[in-house]
Amino acid sequence: MPIHNRFADLHPEITQWRRHLHTIPELRFDLPKTSAFVEERLREIGVDSLETGVAQTGMVAVIKGKTNTSGRVIALRADMDALPIHETADVEYKSTHAGKMHACGHDGHTAMLLGAAKYLAETRNFDGTAVLFFQPAEEGGGGGKVMVDEGVMERYNVDEVYGLHNMPGGAAGSFAIRPGGLLAAADEVAITITGKGGHGAVPHEAIDPNIAAAHVILALQSIASRNVDPLKSSVLSICTMSNDSGAFNVIPQTVQLGGTVRTLDPDVRDLVESRFKKIVAATVEAYDCVAEITYERGYPVTVNAEVNTRFAADVARQVAGKNAVDDNTSPIMAGEDFSYMLAARPGAYIFLGNGEEGAMVHHPEYVFNDDAIPAGCSWLAGMVETRMPAA
Repeated sequence: MPIHNRFADLHPEITQWRRHLHTIPELRFDLPKTSAFVEERLREIGVDSLETGVAQTGMVAVIKGKTNTSGRVIALRADMDALPIHETADVEYKSTHAGKMHACGHDGHTAMLLGAAKYLAETRNFDGTAVLFFQPAEEGGGGGKVMVDEGVMERYNVDEVYGLHNMPGGAAGSFAIRPGGLLAAADEVAITITGKGGHGAVPHEAIDPNIAAAHVILALQSIASRNVDPLKSSVLSICTMSNDSGAFNVIPQTVQLGGTVRTLDPDVRDLVESRFKKIVAATVEAYDCVAEITYERGYPVTVNAEVNTRFAADVARQVAGKNAVDDNTSPIMAGEDFSYMLAARPGAYIFLGNGEEGAMVHHPEYVFNDDAIPAGCSWLAGMVETRMPAA
């Protein structure tokens, strides 16, 4: 199953959909224009049923195959939300919403799933049911978890679930995947360190939380270097530091630190959290300060089931050729809320090459590569046709 001729025919239309979506980026669950556009296209396409208002602004579309002797249900997912980034890319279809941008290519993911929906509704060359999840709030908010918690897997009797994400750096239309952990658990940390404020000229009369904070930042780096198995991965980054003063001659009363923890293994995740709390508490105590610690677990590890990954890679090879598919790619430490769907049902998540040049996702100059659309659509449709072959 190489790239479908039908997707070559539909390429201009799908590109037009993608570029329109790019002009109207919206954040998290607040997607009125995006959802309205997707709903309108799905009704034009002629899906068999459409449930709106899922996870507030998401929706679930159903397309039935020519036959249903298998009784199987395969789900495909696309995320629809954008990022709070001011776009600087020089494109004619720029964002019309100030401070918002499709800097992660979710407009492309949505357009490709719409393209796959159009093809599947036209051909229905499969034995079973295809369920399409159009999900809000991947970029924070955990829209995937909300959809799972609202019962979409049970309500639609989903057997397997698949999704894709564009990846700059890979040749356009190529694929990369691996079994097991593909993307990291993403946790958020915050620390408020309290000392005793005072004049910078008489530091002995104060208890300086800046000193405690500096040592905390350094000490936390020992977790990865001295506590975690060197053959396993962890990242702990303190990304923000602020205090309640800002004056050049004032020792502040409090310092706030914020950051992120990324891991690919549940046991490592537990270890890092435990060591984090102990190190912070002991370090600030050594400097006569106290700490308030918040450790919030975010998206879990995105884990591809081994059997489903093999199927996904096989379909990718049929689309792009064996030399354009890496079936043992390295995991990355970014997070993804498709992890909640893969925790609920077996399936796989795959990377689609977005071109070897250009900005990485989450960058103000990022540009989705429309040349990748036929390959992405072919893979999405191919997962349905391959996992539920026509009787």
